[in-house]
Amino acid sequence: MCVFCEIIKGSIPSHKVYEDDDVYAFLDIAPVSYGHTLVVPKEHYANMETIPEDVLCKLIAAVKKVGKAVKEGLGVAGYNISENNDPVAGQVIPHIHFHVIPRRRDDGLKLWPQGKYGDGEAEEVAEKIRKAT
Repeated sequence: MCVFCEIIKGSIPSHKVYEDDDVYAFLDIAPVSYGHTLVVPKEHYANMETIPEDVLCKLIAAVKKVGKAVKEGLGVAGYNISENNDPVAGQVIPHIHFHVIPRRRDDGLKLWPQGKYGDGEAEEVAEKIRKAT
């Protein structure tokens, strides 16, 4: 069984910070920063492609609420929101979840490096994505 499903059932303890009928939010046991919170749907969906849009809307509304609470409750300057989709993107638990990562000035956390497209590459990539939508 999925570890997040077990947490939601109460079989595995967690430090709950928010709960409603559809969503459960709790502190990450391996936090990137103090207050790092995971926001998950109570129903099991593996990733962004499998979650129904109505459930996703409820989930992201809860992410917004938790983000505001993290910022106000911990007195932080801001926060990152992240969702790793599939193992190649860093998803460890196959149950869709959003990370709310509190940020403090000079906390040392770095975002990913940025690159550039070569001549004509952006048009080619954009066209491939458009054709798949």
